[in-house]
Amino acid sequence: MYQEERLLAILKLLKEQGRVSVRELCDRFGISRDTARRDLVRLDEQGVILRTRGGAILRKLSGEVKSYKERLEAEPAGKREIGRIAAALVRPGEHLIMDASTTVQAAASFLEGEGITVVTNSIDIADILVDREGVTVHLLGGRLHPRHRYVFGSTTVDQLRNYRVDRVFLGAGGVTGEGLFYPSEEDGSVIRETIRCASEVVVLADATKFDKRFFFRVCGWEDVDLLVTDRKPDQALLESICQAGVEVKGWEKE
Repeated sequence: MYQEERLLAILKLLKEQGRVSVRELCDRFGISRDTARRDLVRLDEQGVILRTRGGAILRKLSGEVKSYKERLEAEPAGKREIGRIAAALVRPGEHLIMDASTTVQAAASFLEGEGITVVTNSIDIADILVDREGVTVHLLGGRLHPRHRYVFGSTTVDQLRNYRVDRVFLGAGGVTGEGLFYPSEEDGSVIRETIRCASEVVVLADATKFDKRFFFRVCGWEDVDLLVTDRKPDQALLESICQAGVEVKGWEKE
């Protein structure tokens, strides 16, 4: 059995009984204790389990992400302020990637300047910017998600590999001390590739995203340069962010 198959089997077992031990994994899958521990470390890094002494338990994950329309209507004032701050960072002549989050869409609505190039997988951000003077839009191809109104998949990831940009603006499904989380690996793979394309990674996240954990961990804070938010994170989360050298904007530091 390959490791990926075994990881799925371990997750299924955890969902059925809530916890597993290293010894149980060794007996069930015919693997060594070191291999069982490596499997648990891998799942822990993905944010789906919590390792315990001698085993692991299943983390409580956030549920399904709201539809695009529902997300667009949530926390509108906070998103607009975050978007305004983010758009002000952009200088004439910059090349950007803007992901499909509604908070990044708020930044697109404020974006102005000469010679700006935007690469996006969001049909709504492309629509906002297509007639904006001074802005050129590159809309990525791929499979269209009808509920969330973005393109994704292997075609999207392959196209992203051809770009190098000054900065990327990202939203997040969830934000914890471990980093950024998304509900599925397909979504997260696109985001992970955008991070590789950019000289600067800017995360736009309102306070409703704090301490939410989804299935797929895209990156840790060491991969982020700036967080723009509308409220001060709690002390533990703020310490994790700042210890990684991430700058935080959008609230008044005490």
